[in-house]
Amino acid sequence: MGRDLVARPYGRFFYLPHYLAERGHEVCSLLLDYKPAASLDTRQHGIRWVCESLAYRGPGKYLGKLKQLIHETGPDWIIGFSDTYFGILAERFARKSGIRCCIDAYDNYESYIPWMKPLHLLWRRALSGADLVTAVGPDLADYLSMQRPGRPAVVIPMAADPVGFRPMDRIECRRRMNLPPGRKFVGYCGALHKNRGIEVLFQAFDLLHHRDPEVSLLLSGRSWKNVPLPGSACSLGYVQDDLMTTLLNCMDVLTVINRATVFGNYSYPVKLYEAMCCQIPVVATETPATRWILRDYPEFLVPPAQPDVLCDRIEQNLKAGRVDYGHIPDWNSACGSFEKALLASM
Repeated sequence: MGRDLVARPYGRFFYLPHYLAERGHEVCSLLLDYKPAASLDTRQHGIRWVCESLAYRGPGKYLGKLKQLIHETGPDWIIGFSDTYFGILAERFARKSGIRCCIDAYDNYESYIPWMKPLHLLWRRALSGADLVTAVGPDLADYLSMQRPGRPAVVIPMAADPVGFRPMDRIECRRRMNLPPGRKFVGYCGALHKNRGIEVLFQAFDLLHHRDPEVSLLLSGRSWKNVPLPGSACSLGYVQDDLMTTLLNCMDVLTVINRATVFGNYSYPVKLYEAMCCQIPVVATETPATRWILRDYPEFLVPPAQPDVLCDRIEQNLKAGRVDYGHIPDWNSACGSFEKALLASM
């Protein structure tokens, strides 16, 4: 993760360390910036943030800083967050230094670059050698546990960020986003890429739009040239973080679309958690991951690659109004589980 994590705190890689620090632990987060930037060493939010840029001297300066921090602080744990490379580095440096290692995974990283077999082999060795492995959901945890028989990975779920995600007045939110107050909006947030099966949503929306011309498709996220958008779609492009709650509250239904693949089956979308906090009805492609998140709401799931079923379910949920999802995981409770797993492994 780059220094943007310090400038605009968000997500798993900020809030788990943040709440650990609030609980009295000394936390240092070493970040790798992919853009040219000066080195950073500062203390904010109870955490020491150190950042090196990949643009200067390649990875050498980052690795040197990691060695220096280990020598200076003598940590109890080295935790690899956010990608294959950092899990591998965490396990290797921890083993050399005689320090405990935790690897945390929020996706099936092997699905990112499936042809890079040597990297996957190093990743699996790191999982096997780590003292603790944590994952965002049970199916991903089971998959990672295959590399460490008898030492199962621990589930630390995703959550919506604690700032802002709540039900808000829909008319006022649409006014802020310059959207017509009387339309019905079916929303989608995220990259408009074919590897997610986005064309299934577009096919379903075409069917729905023929039934009810008052329904509009509201999109946010990066567009791809090879993905033509429906003519009636309203695409907002990239939406700033501080407007995401407003955008979600503009929607009558949020759709979360994926494919049943080695990526999709282990993807636990944070947008689901955010929409649930806003009490927005959702319709999600059924995968092992979404089935677990919506285990109390199976009526919000649809089978992959069936636009007619997706259309029917969206139409039904347009009538749902607000949905009280009951207890929804938050980062503080997730950190409590994370802290408990760390302490139990010492």
